Amino acid sequence: MRATKIAMKPEGRHEEKHFTAPDLIRDIVIGMSDGLTVPFALAAGLSGTVSNTNLVVVAGMAEIAAGAIAMGLGGYLAARTDREHYISELNRERQEVKEIPEQEKEEVADILREWHLPEETISSAVEAISKDSDRWLRFMMKYELGLEEPEPKRARNSSLTIGLSYIIGGIIPLSPYMFIRHSHTALIISVIVTLIALFIFGYVKGTFTGSKPVRSAWQTALVGGAAAGIAFFIAKLIS
Repeated sequence: MRATKIAMKPEGRHEEKHFTAPDLIRDIVIGMSDGLTVPFALAAGLSGTVSNTNLVVVAGMAEIAAGAIAMGLGGYLAARTDREHYISELNRERQEVKEIPEQEKEEVADILREWHLPEETISSAVEAISKDSDRWLRFMMKYELGLEEPEPKRARNSSLTIGLSYIIGGIIPLSPYMFIRHSHTALIISVIVTLIALFIFGYVKGTFTGSKPVRSAWQTALVGGAAAGIAFFIAKLIS
């Protein structure tokens, strides 16, 4: 999704478009990329050893279910860890502001000096920032520690997004095996479908993130295709 910030001008309006959902796209990329490669490698590896695609579908669906749960759990724990770390640092910073305010003010001044502000401006800015404790804490968390407060529902949303993206990505390379009985034919179609899906996925990702969509599409297709190919050969060696 894109958010539009509008600044009024005397002769019209100026629109600034900024991408505001990097966490969502990151979760989709993580889930979808793994979903497109891992089930593909499993199905491709099995297709070389069995002629009946029913076994490939059953094994693939089991892997998708297990992978979605594992990936979703990983996203949940990672987001929870980020929030716990933020809260821990916030409490520590709040204690320091309370116990050693002069040192904390000097740290604010040091940050402003890095922005090459005049010294007289720095003094007044430090006093203005430190008058409001909440504003002071937000300033220190963002500019001293480089931490932004995670959304309260980030852990839940991340786990669901990654898990669902993995399922959607996993069904794509597995779908030919659901309709074609001959495993070798299904494998060829699966390769084609997976590459097309990677290309489309890369194009959409590039559109949302502001990079060149066509370039992003080719990069995603090449990188994802290479990853899927390596995983396929490893699966073949193991099988």
